Amino acid sequence: MSHDGLGPRTVMRSVAFLTAGALAVPLLSACSAEDEAGRPLAAQDIAPAARAQITDGGTLRWAVDAVPETLNTFQADADAATTRVAQAVLPSMYRLDANGRPRLNPDFLESAKVVDTEPRQVVLYRLNQQAVWSDGREIGAADFAAQWRALSGKDSAYWTARNAGYDRIEKIERGANDLEVRVTFARPYADWQSLFSPLYPKDVMGTPDAFNDGARRKLKVTAGPFTLKQVDREKDQIRLTRNPRWWGRPAKLTEIVLAAVPRDERAGRLAEGDLDVAEIDPAAAKSIDSAAGAAGPLSGPGAGRTAAKALRSLAVADGSAEDTDQDAEQGDRYVHARENLRRAVAAWERQKRELRGYEVRKSLEPAYTQLALNGADGPLADERVRRAVARALDRKELAKVVLKPLGLPAVPVGSHLALSGQEAYADNSGALGGQDTEEAQALLADAGWVRGGPVKKGERGEKGEKAAGSEGDTAEGEKSDGGKSDGEKEPDAEKKSGDAEKKAGRDDKSEGGDDGTYIVGQDGKAPADHGRDHEAHGRQLAQDGKQYLNRQGAPGAYAPRGTAAPAGAAPEALAKDGKALTLRFVLPAGPGSESLRLVAGRITRMLDKVGIRTETTKVSDESYFKDHIASGEYDLALYSWPASAFPATDARPIYAKPVPAADGSLSVEQNYTRVGTDQVDQLFDQAVSTLDKEEGRSLIRKADARIWAAAGSIPLYQRPQLTAVRKNVVNAGAFGFQTPVYEDMGFLEKGAKVSASPSEK
Repeated sequence: MSHDGLGPRTVMRSVAFLTAGALAVPLLSACSAEDEAGRPLAAQDIAPAARAQITDGGTLRWAVDAVPETLNTFQADADAATTRVAQAVLPSMYRLDANGRPRLNPDFLESAKVVDTEPRQVVLYRLNQQAVWSDGREIGAADFAAQWRALSGKDSAYWTARNAGYDRIEKIERGANDLEVRVTFARPYADWQSLFSPLYPKDVMGTPDAFNDGARRKLKVTAGPFTLKQVDREKDQIRLTRNPRWWGRPAKLTEIVLAAVPRDERAGRLAEGDLDVAEIDPAAAKSIDSAAGAAGPLSGPGAGRTAAKALRSLAVADGSAEDTDQDAEQGDRYVHARENLRRAVAAWERQKRELRGYEVRKSLEPAYTQLALNGADGPLADERVRRAVARALDRKELAKVVLKPLGLPAVPVGSHLALSGQEAYADNSGALGGQDTEEAQALLADAGWVRGGPVKKGERGEKGEKAAGSEGDTAEGEKSDGGKSDGEKEPDAEKKSGDAEKKAGRDDKSEGGDDGTYIVGQDGKAPADHGRDHEAHGRQLAQDGKQYLNRQGAPGAYAPRGTAAPAGAAPEALAKDGKALTLRFVLPAGPGSESLRLVAGRITRMLDKVGIRTETTKVSDESYFKDHIASGEYDLALYSWPASAFPATDARPIYAKPVPAADGSLSVEQNYTRVGTDQVDQLFDQAVSTLDKEEGRSLIRKADARIWAAAGSIPLYQRPQLTAVRKNVVNAGAFGFQTPVYEDMGFLEKGAKVSASPSEK
């Protein structure tokens, strides 16, 4: 699932303790004056071509996950398709470049800058004098003001998903002329460039009814290279047509059709030639490369195996029918078998010919997969145990499992708050440390977990509602009292950690690639029972944490005391206060999550080496976040966060320290692991309020170092982005960080050749 645009704008997105102030200055050395942002690990792959080489006209058929429930990106159930439409048909003051950094959009702005800081921060926007809505009205201050009022949070009648940034605005007014818009902030706001992208017309933002309902299924007024022609829910598609009032470079395509095609059906639709662009899984990518006879990392020795097998079977059938004296009935069976085989081979050849018209364009998504550690209570409420889990992991190996088979850079992600190439990026993982089995075991021992300790049978107590990592907490190893009684069964759970290990071994045979992880910000499903403020985070599902059961190992024969363990054998399981150290690992069971389960298998074995046992529970994709992650029914889980160009705004709620709510519950915002500190909160507050870019970047990097040290979540790898694209389609494919430029997409003129794709240079 890709995330294009300006990041997750719907996100409201050593044994010494961090809480004791032990995160010393040396751990923050990553925040030096030297820029460590670097470059993106993988360039975009879009078959770039000059506009003069592109045919004028044509319809591009582009697969999306679903027809969106709303076309208003500021509502809770907006999804990736909502964003796709908005990018093509609405104004955006800033867009992301190939390095994931915001750049002024000249189609709408001549300039935008801070013109005053005292007594208030004032930003002056100078609009492109040609910028008009599709009804002919000029884009102006009235549109900016209407959007501010709707998203400021002051009027609860507006069902908004987020208010960040807009809630800091004091007033918006016309400048010296109609082309100027003056925005005055009540409080300094570093991420002001994140605002008004997209910008909706005042007709949409002007009243609660128009905002809540009017823009859900249609957009009467737009302002982009395309207009919204039709939302056809019967055919599951959206039609975008070229905007005749567009003042920028005219769109090369006549029409873009966004067709809702489930991920598991895309390979078949490509084989039928029904699509031009579609994000795909590694299996489909391998089929395309095999059909083309490619020898790249996605192809393999099995290319053509299906046809060869069918032909051999056909030869056997033919020989048997000719050389043996079969009765009529058996002869009919052979005739039937031969016909079926011929049809299968013919169908395979047709699909192969069709797939030869496509190529796989690959990059890395602006999103990363992490291991989340639920720190609400139980063993993971102790920072030492969380840190031990992290120190047991070989993140380089985990990145290789997914990315190396795809020919993509297998480099672990070093930041929670940015990705390589973005301004805020620096590898701060040194604040926690790399893989170290001895250190992990020492941390566990210090926390009181003893190898082979006695384990009591009986009921487990109820879970508490408590945050982990709070300033001043000693985290002395909370007991795990939660979960179900021993007589209850977990749905789809592996019975014992040994079963999990066997499963991990089976999963090792899977292909690496797109792990099918839920990306926060991509779903569109509202969370359950967390209040409207949390549900309003839209594509982000609110979560809270709950600790699950600790089960004993299976009975069996044991060697005499003192017998040496076999070389390479896992240490005895750990126990404390009569309870085994067993963590519940929840995973999605769907067909798109094979490599995710492969990664989980590797993690399970890594933890087993330090004495931490896991119980793997596989659940349906539909319930994975809603019923498990969102409701806190997990100890360990894998899911993804999209990167943001504005981490001071977007990442703060993800890592904010949970606080007690008025009703006695714990308000976690989007801190799904419930691990937070006062220091991190203060650093975010300072970063979002400074207008000094260097200072802001330094503060974000310091916050990231402290998030690493708290070990609530462990970034693993940047997600792969595989896109099947018809070979003559240019300026489209695996966009990486960059916002798509819709007006430059199209079909290559016959005889023209594209520039070398970035991935081919």
